[in-house]
Amino acid sequence: MSSVDAAWLGMEDPTNLMMVTGVLMLDGKVDTKRLRVLLDKRLAPFGRFHQRVVRPRMRGNLLHWQDDARFDIDNHVSHVALPEPGGDKALRELVSELMSTPLDTTKPLWHVHVIDGHDRGSVVLARIHHSIADGIALVRVMLSLTDATPTAPPGRRRSETSSDNAGPLDWLPAAVGSGLAAGQRLIDNPSRIADLARLGAEGAYRLGRLVALPPDPKTAFKGELGRRKRAAWSSAVPLDDFKAIGKAFGATVNDVLVATATGALRRYLDRRGEPTTGVSIRASVPVNLRPLDQAHKLGNSFGLVFLTLPIGTVDPVRRLHSIKKEMDELKRSPEALVAYGVLNLMGLAPVEVEKLGLRFFGSKATAVLTNVPGPREPLYLAGRKLNNVMFWVPQSGRLGLGISILSYAGGVMLGVATDEGLVSDPERIVEAFGQEFRALKAAAQKTPRPRRKARKAPAFDAIRYLVML
Repeated sequence: MSSVDAAWLGMEDPTNLMMVTGVLMLDGKVDTKRLRVLLDKRLAPFGRFHQRVVRPRMRGNLLHWQDDARFDIDNHVSHVALPEPGGDKALRELVSELMSTPLDTTKPLWHVHVIDGHDRGSVVLARIHHSIADGIALVRVMLSLTDATPTAPPGRRRSETSSDNAGPLDWLPAAVGSGLAAGQRLIDNPSRIADLARLGAEGAYRLGRLVALPPDPKTAFKGELGRRKRAAWSSAVPLDDFKAIGKAFGATVNDVLVATATGALRRYLDRRGEPTTGVSIRASVPVNLRPLDQAHKLGNSFGLVFLTLPIGTVDPVRRLHSIKKEMDELKRSPEALVAYGVLNLMGLAPVEVEKLGLRFFGSKATAVLTNVPGPREPLYLAGRKLNNVMFWVPQSGRLGLGISILSYAGGVMLGVATDEGLVSDPERIVEAFGQEFRALKAAAQKTPRPRRKARKAPAFDAIRYLVML
C-alpha cells in the first residue's frame, strides 16, 4: 500500500470514518440479482475491490493489500427498504445512519446497499474506503459500472480511459503551475516525496504558509465531534445556469459553485443568529495531481489547498470575485504538491506523529469542499436509467463539515455532510444554496454584457471565391 493511501487509512476515527459515500437514484426498481452479477464482474478487474488490508509482522508491520481468499459478493451487497411512506426524508435518515457506520475491516473495504421504497425507484448506496481511491478515480469506477443503453450485458465493462462522458476537468489541473515537472517526478517516485526542496523557493514558501496559517475561528461548523453524521442534498440545478453566471462575471463554473456554497454557509449562520461580519473560514480543497489519461487508476493522487471562504462578505458578486482571485492564485502555486508530500510523510510516520499531523490540518480549516465532474449524458445501471448521483467525502482532519458538488447529465447537485452535534439540520444549508444561486442568477441578469468588437470584413479573395463556387 502506498504511504499516501496508508495515511488515509490511518485517519480512520470513530468520529470521522474515512469513507466516500455515494447515492445513485434509479428510474424504477432494479433487479438486485442482475446488479449483484454486474458488480461482481465489473469490479473484479480493479483488483482492490477483492482485496483486504493486512499488516503482517514479517513485512515490517507495513500495510499492504492481499487477495481475500474467501471473497463473496453477497457479503458486500445488502437489500433494504425504507420505512413508509419513504421519500427523501426517510432516505436522508438511512444515508446518515450508514455514513456513521464503519465498514467491516476483515473484508475488502466497500459495501453496496440496494434501497427500495423511494419515490421513483431503487436507490443504490455505495460506501468505499478512501484508502482504495480518491474521488476522481471513484467517478471512473462508477462509469465502468454504467452503460449508455439499458440492454448492455453485465460482463461488458466501459472503457476506463474513455472521457466521452466525463465533464470538463479544467478546474482540476493535472499538476499545479510551476510545480508541474517537479510534482510529476515526486508522484512517480514516492520515496523522494520528502525532498520538498525540489519544488524550489515557491514550494518552500507554500510550506511556510501552511505552517503559519492561524487556526480557523470558532463557528457552528467547528467543534468537538460525535459519532453521528447527517447528510442532505439538493435537487439538480441546470449546469448551463452556472455557466451563464460565470460568463457574466468573468469567472469559471467552479468559481461560481464555490461562491454559491459560501453564500449558503453565510445564510445558515445568519439564520442561527451567529455573527458573520468580517468572518472568513477555510475549506480544504482536493486538487487532482493525476494525469487525465491515468484517471482510471486506483489509489490517491491529489493534494490539498486551503481556500478562504469569505462568509462575512454580504454582496454575492463581491464574494464571487474574491473567491475567483484566490482560486486563480492557488491554481498557479505548488501548494497542492506540498500538501501531497506532507500526506505521504504522514503515511510513513508513527501513529503519534500522524495524529499530530491530523490536528495540524484540522486546525487550519473548517470544512472539506470537493467538486467532481460526472458524465454529461444520462447513463444506465443494471438496466435502469440513472436519474441523479450524489456523493459525500470524509471530513479528514476531524472536521465537522463536508461540501460535495457533482455534475451529471446537465445538472449540478450539492451534498452536505455534518456532525450531528454541531449541525443537525444540513438540509437548511441546502435550502440556502438554492437561495444564494437565485441571488447570483438575478445579479448576472442585471449585468450588462460587454460589447463585442466589430470584426473587420475579410479582404476579398478571388481565388477562394472561385474555389467555393
